[in-house]
Amino acid sequence: MHPTPDTEAADLYEPTERPPLHYAEQALLGAVLLQPALLPAVEDLSPSFFDSPVHAAVFAAMREVPTPEEMTSSTRLAWLTAVLAKARPQAPGLTPSYMHTLISACPQPQHVAAYAVVIHAEHARRTIGLHAEQLAQAATDTTVPDRPGHALSAADTLARHLDHLAERFPSHARPLPRTPLPPTPRPAERGEDREAEQWLLACAVARPEQVREMRWLTAEDFLDPFHAGLWQAVTALAHRGDPVDPVTMLWEAQQRGLLAAGIAPAAVIALLSEPVGSAGYWGEQLLERNLLARALLAARQITAYTTDPANTVHQLVTGSRRALADLHTVRSRWQNATRPLPASLSSAESTSPRAGPRGPLTTQRAPLLPPARQPTASRAP
Repeated sequence: MHPTPDTEAADLYEPTERPPLHYAEQALLGAVLLQPALLPAVEDLSPSFFDSPVHAAVFAAMREVPTPEEMTSSTRLAWLTAVLAKARPQAPGLTPSYMHTLISACPQPQHVAAYAVVIHAEHARRTIGLHAEQLAQAATDTTVPDRPGHALSAADTLARHLDHLAERFPSHARPLPRTPLPPTPRPAERGEDREAEQWLLACAVARPEQVREMRWLTAEDFLDPFHAGLWQAVTALAHRGDPVDPVTMLWEAQQRGLLAAGIAPAAVIALLSEPVGSAGYWGEQLLERNLLARALLAARQITAYTTDPANTVHQLVTGSRRALADLHTVRSRWQNATRPLPASLSSAESTSPRAGPRGPLTTQRAPLLPPARQPTASRAP
């Protein structure tokens, strides 16, 4: 059944469940329809700030239709009719009855500035959510050549938007949002991720001098807890200046309790004995993976803040900045890892520690821990 002219406005513009923003938009539009002289008081609003496309069309028409110099009952009706005619191309279902509904929805026209504050705040919430969505998309986009740069650019855009909102909205007595954050998802461990961690460890043992230059890599960049423990072991030996080889690593691993889970010593020796590529290269792969995971986590946390209507704009800004700060910590390490080498060292690094494996990996691959028994290692014959 098609809506009749009498029921069309109620069906299209009066849903059963209406958020507070809907009433604020109606009240503001009604106030200006009643008193067009109030329009300059809300000139900092834009039609795009309205959540309802119909309300946005009415507000845009208000700004384009000249207001009468002297307001009488006849001129007010003429102005309302002109606004309706101007808005209808963008809102074909708009009716004269709904224009009068807007007027009746305004309790106090002199409160128009307060209604504008509500619209500003909800627009800020939506834009923060949109930027968070763009950050999540950038963090998971596998089609771009520079995935970290793409994600960090989206994070920078979000940070600049937060700075703009911080200037627009005053501080709040409760600066931090109380929204429960989503649990930190554990990235799905792929076969190539496990191999990268194993090759990194073998390369670090083969050339421990590179380990001392890789302070930008930490145990949190590893997915496998056992691999993370081995990285802590090799960095401890390297920074102490102790001898580093598979045997000394095995002893250090035992001292740290890494073999307590039943991991075979022979499997650890095999894992650390055949390096492929270089530690710097594999380390950057691990750090890039962690950077993208942190960017996605920050986006999810910010999205959780924006979907909680109890958060003020100031709380959204504060919480979002804190989420980006965790990403910035990893970003700083990424910048240290990828900083261009000085010209004096470039020639000496012709076999760059960031170079990947040369030639087929199948001819140089170190024995791998079996995926079915992660994180324990199989026993060598």
